[in-house]
Amino acid sequence: MNRVTDIHAYLAEFDDIPGTRVFTAKRARAGYHLNQFAMSLMKPENRERWKADERAYLDGWAMTEEQKQAVLARDYNRLLDLGGNIYFLAKLFSTDGLSFLQAVSTMSGMSLDEYAAMMIAGGRSAEGQRSIREGR
Repeated sequence: MNRVTDIHAYLAEFDDIPGTRVFTAKRARAGYHLNQFAMSLMKPENRERWKADERAYLDGWAMTEEQKQAVLARDYNRLLDLGGNIYFLAKLFSTDGLSFLQAVSTMSGMSLDEYAAMMIAGGRSAEGQRSIREGR
């Protein structure tokens, strides 16, 4: 294998971690405009424009239609798949009045109380499925 092939194989391993989306350079490139949109919500005037007409505000950004639909659906897991960075997406759920804990609990499939208890207890166990591809 040459050096370029090695790096691609190495980076592909990140996609084999169950329930995890590693924010790689590839995801950063794919999500650039999505993340810029999210960061724009730091300004009060942009939040007002966003709240007045979400679709019109999104159409001002060079995002894919799939990214726009995921934003409108508040499908945070899909947004991560499409290049979103959780720390940038926090601007979106903060604008919606959600805490970080509330938003990420929806991404886990757990209730807020279940998610909080799991995190207080130290997070998810390292035991269990460790590879999507190998089913182990």
